[in-house]
Amino acid sequence: MSNVETFVPDTPVIKLTDQAVRHFEKKLASQPGKMVRLSTKVSGCTGYAYVLDLADAAESTDTLIKASDKLTVAVAFDALNLVRDTEIDYVKEGINGVVKFNNPNVVNECGCGESFSIN
Repeated sequence: MSNVETFVPDTPVIKLTDQAVRHFEKKLASQPGKMVRLSTKVSGCTGYAYVLDLADAAESTDTLIKASDKLTVAVAFDALNLVRDTEIDYVKEGINGVVKFNNPNVVNECGCGESFSIN
């Protein structure tokens, strides 16, 4: 008997907080037609780093998340298992705003927060 994972479209791969949606909508307001694309790259001392880009279009293998009427997030196929169930937040730290990734899959992060690893 084999296990088959079923994709349920109503269950997004990632979630964005209201603050993150507002942040990205503001960034995209002056760039109509663009979307946010989340991917990962091999980086740092623990394995992977998040990469957020503004993209003109999704890649054919991306999973699309409709975060709001104004915001679509494309998740790269090769990042899906690394970011599944991640909540993306936008928080103020002093005078700066920072995008935070609350990823339940992370088992280790480097001291500077640059990279992460999962099981």
